[in-house]
Amino acid sequence: MRHLMSPLDFTPKELDQLFDLANDIERSPSKYAHACDGKILATCFYEPSTRTRLSFESAMIRLGGRVIGFSDAASSSASKGESVSDTIRIISCYADICAMRHPKEGAPMVAAEKSGIPVINAGDGGHQHPTQTLTDLLTIRSLKGSLGNFTIGLCGDLKFGRTVHSLINALVRYDNIRFLFISPEELKCPDYITEMLREKGISYSEVIRLEDVMPELDLLYMTRVQKERFFNEEDYIRLKDFYILDTAKMELAGRDMLVLHPLPRVNEISVEVDADPRAAYFRQAQYGVYVRMALILTLLESV
Repeated sequence: MRHLMSPLDFTPKELDQLFDLANDIERSPSKYAHACDGKILATCFYEPSTRTRLSFESAMIRLGGRVIGFSDAASSSASKGESVSDTIRIISCYADICAMRHPKEGAPMVAAEKSGIPVINAGDGGHQHPTQTLTDLLTIRSLKGSLGNFTIGLCGDLKFGRTVHSLINALVRYDNIRFLFISPEELKCPDYITEMLREKGISYSEVIRLEDVMPELDLLYMTRVQKERFFNEEDYIRLKDFYILDTAKMELAGRDMLVLHPLPRVNEISVEVDADPRAAYFRQAQYGVYVRMALILTLLESV
């Protein structure tokens, strides 16, 4: 039995196989419409989510399976004090696979250790968001043709953004990738990540102004400033609109540059950018369904 706690749980070769499967699902969805007949996915979400939870549910339903679960800790026995370990033991009696989101870092790992079914980390605090990273990698590979040989700018909340941390750790395994970290001083990338990049000899730069680096980018990964990660509302209000990507800034970028965003967005990408063919964030959300379908099939050994 296998779990997914981190994008690094799969080797680059295994990721290629997963993405090949996801692309085949995209081309021939009817071929997989009954691949999970009789199987049940439990979505155990201890904090709010729209895209991730519904993406998992859509993925399982498209495979012919069914879904049970909860979308808020208050609607589960966690509100009565039940531990994650006990919850997953119970869920293992009801379902064949579980996707878990939790505000505490490491909670899905605790669940995996006690689980009788595969557990997928659907986000744990500011730590990891592996299925978003798989979505990002599949999007880049599908739209750019390969993983590697590009410059990627990561913009916004690089301190608390688990999607950013997961993506960086995944991308360092590919060749010739240069990182540009674009953030205010207060939201800089954590030291443990920049230290890792230095140790591996991977090129990165830290800048404040997005306009200064737009012409250099092959990919721009925008993130929102996350109100729920701040302890001080004044700091959030001061920083929430620090970056706004608009058509004027897009004019500085190359014709083949792609804009990604894990969503939801607030103000950091103007709606006027949506019409730009380089805006790939809604296509990215669609790839999230395909890659989660492929992941469910892989972990259930249904392919």
